[in-house]
Parts: sequence; structure tokens; C-alpha cells
Amino acid sequence: MSITACAAAFFALSLPVSASGAGAVSFTQTFHNAVQTMPVPNPCTGAPGTVTLTYNGVAHATFLTSGVGAGTGWETFTATGEFAFVPTDPSQPSFSGKFTTWDGDNENLRNFTATATFRLRGTGSDGSTISFHDVAHITILNPLTNPTIVVSFDKFSCG
Repeated sequence: MSITACAAAFFALSLPVSASGAGAVSFTQTFHNAVQTMPVPNPCTGAPGTVTLTYNGVAHATFLTSGVGAGTGWETFTATGEFAFVPTDPSQPSFSGKFTTWDGDNENLRNFTATATFRLRGTGSDGSTISFHDVAHITILNPLTNPTIVVSFDKFSCG
């Protein structure tokens, strides 16, 4: 499961908390030397392969469960660590280096926003370098009754 998928699952599982109890409910989870391996393409060339991520991170969520702000919540996730990409085709270079990712979400009964960033820099087995940056954002109005996406973008660059 990708870091983004882990963060999404964390936030989805946290949502029921907002309907019970009183006041504010917070949750924090830290990760130390977490390891994930998954099939992914090279983000800059599209070459298929497998990436292994080793990282430290933290996820935090706070939800208001009563009063005027009930249903309001904030979540954030940050991870930083090392990666190793091994292409399926052995004639392609392998890459290793460092990455950092961040995600922040805000919601209430009338809107939802989420922004995520991902930055990766590495060196190839052939001496080449890889640099990848991604920023994604979405804003949804009326997320519970009539969801309407009013802003959505995903901008990435390789260099």
C-alpha cells in the first residue's frame, strides 16, 4: 500500500470518530523505519519497476465532535526517508535517494480540501540523476449532500 493510500485509509477510518463523544478528538500515529515495497513506474520515464521506501513519518487528526463546529476536522501526514527503484528491464538504470511527502486535509459539513506534495531526488546506477516534484489539490463543496468539485489539479515535474 502506498504512503498516500495509507494516509487515505487513516483518515477514512478516523471519520466515524467525529460523530461521537464531546469536544475534540485527536489521534497521532508515528512511523519509524517503516518499509513499503510496491510496483510503480519510474515517474520521469514511465519504465516499470519496483520501489522500496524506508521512512519515518507522522499522521495527526483532530475532529470536533460537538457544538457549533461538530463535523469539522483537520488531518496531516508527513513522511521522509529513502527509496530504491529497480526497473523491470535490467537495461534501465536503478535509482536510489531520498524523498519527502506531505498531505493536509480540512473538512466541515460544507466543504473539504486536501493538498499533497511529494519530492524525490536520487542517483541512477548509470550516474544519471532523477528529480521529481508533485503537488495535488482538491476542493469539494457540499461533500455529504451534493459533492461538487470546484478545484482539482495535480502538477508534477521531472528534472
